[in-house]
Amino acid sequence: MTHAAGQRGGADAQVVLLVAGLADLAVSTVGSAVGTVKGLLRRADTGDLAAQAEHDLVARGRLALDRYAAAPPAHLEILARQALARRAADDV
Repeated sequence: MTHAAGQRGGADAQVVLLVAGLADLAVSTVGSAVGTVKGLLRRADTGDLAAQAEHDLVARGRLALDRYAAAPPAHLEILARQALARRAADDV
C-alpha cells in the first residue's frame, strides 16, 4: 500500500495502518521479552532471582490493594478535624 493509496482509503486505511503498527510493536516487544527471559534462565542464581521477583510482586500487590481498596476519608471529615485542631490550639 503506497502513501497515496492510504490517503484514498480514508478512515478505514488509517485504522488498518494503526492496527498493523500496534501488531508490529507487540511482536517486537514479545520478541525482546522472550530474549530477556531466555537470558535470565541461563543464570546460575535463577532461584534467588525468582524468590526476589515473588517478593517484589507481593509488595507491589500490597501497595495496589492499599491504594485502591481503602476509601479516602471524606472531605468534610478532614475539614472538621482541622477545625477541631485549630480550636484546641487556640484554647491552649
